[in-house]
Amino acid sequence: QVQLVESGGGLVQPGGSLRLSCAVSRYRLDWFPIGWLRQGPGKEREGVACFSPRDSRTYYADSVKGRFTVSSDSTTRTAALQMNNLRAEDTGLYYCAPIGFTDCPRLTNFGTKGPGTQVTVSS
Repeated sequence: QVQLVESGGGLVQPGGSLRLSCAVSRYRLDWFPIGWLRQGPGKEREGVACFSPRDSRTYYADSVKGRFTVSSDSTTRTAALQMNNLRAEDTGLYYCAPIGFTDCPRLTNFGTKGPGTQVTVSS
């Protein structure tokens, strides 16, 4: 069974940065994509980013494009989400999850998530 544990969340001011990490077990990051999703207060869950190892391509929601960078390291079994220029609307619980190759560009149909890490952007 896939196991994922997110970390790195916290409280940050608007314009600040955070780097989230996802420790992965029983899932080959060198074979399969890994994605990030979030759920803000009173909002629906939203796919944020995906890394596909097939050709090292990355995919992003329009709301984070140019600000977030997703990466994956199979040697350390860790995925990461670098978040820059954070905004109040980025506030939410962030999860990493497995995702299929065809769903990766669409940022939909994520698999089993970790417990999540809270990101709060506020002055």
